[in-house]
Amino acid sequence: MTAPVFVVDQLDGIGPEFVLDGPEGRHAVSVKRLRPGEDVVLTDGRGRWTGGVVKAAEGKDRLVITGLESPAEEPPETPRITVVQALPKGDRGELAVETMTEVGVDAIVPWAASRCITQWKGDRGAKALGKWRSTAREAGKQSRRVRFPEVADAATTKQVAALLAEADFAAVLHETGEEPLATAELPAEGGIVLVVGPEGGVSPEELAMFREAGAKAYVLGRTVLRTSTAGTAATALLLGRTGRWS
Repeated sequence: MTAPVFVVDQLDGIGPEFVLDGPEGRHAVSVKRLRPGEDVVLTDGRGRWTGGVVKAAEGKDRLVITGLESPAEEPPETPRITVVQALPKGDRGELAVETMTEVGVDAIVPWAASRCITQWKGDRGAKALGKWRSTAREAGKQSRRVRFPEVADAATTKQVAALLAEADFAAVLHETGEEPLATAELPAEGGIVLVVGPEGGVSPEELAMFREAGAKAYVLGRTVLRTSTAGTAATALLLGRTGRWS
């Protein structure tokens, strides 16, 4: 997609002309400053989309779009790439979600690892999860995707192990890995699940549980990346190696 992307709740029954208003309309008119004749894309963020042309910008938050056709659907990519992201400190979680979304990750699973300083509990946890999901949505629009990554509820170590057991390829980024992720044998389809630990690293107990579930430890490179950047670098590597970027 090359045209600006905006999210609408419902694409079914959309007519040849549509008024984009509310926060999305305000962003289109007052921030993007779109003008008549410019192309736009409307999507539900779940793979369905339609393209149109700006007919008029009205006031500060109404964009009239014409030339819309029946929605098309972008099929899910394969192999599907899921990153289990340990909870970083501060706003580094949103940074990780933003950049992984931009490169093309399909799903993100927040993980409350034992060595995480940050722990999501109660209202604070719900608010943090909401921020991750909002970040994925905004980054999806910015990178002009029509299928935004799913951000799951926070997972326990046992739940992560179950996810790894179901994967067609399961990996943990860890310094004990004897093989680089760049040379691992990857599936042509199915699901890839990658675990990124916290700044303090994956504990021996967690690593043992993940190995029992079928995950192998891999190194990403010679340097040590922060938890907020490792998932993005690994996703980019996997997208290139699986042919999804070709």
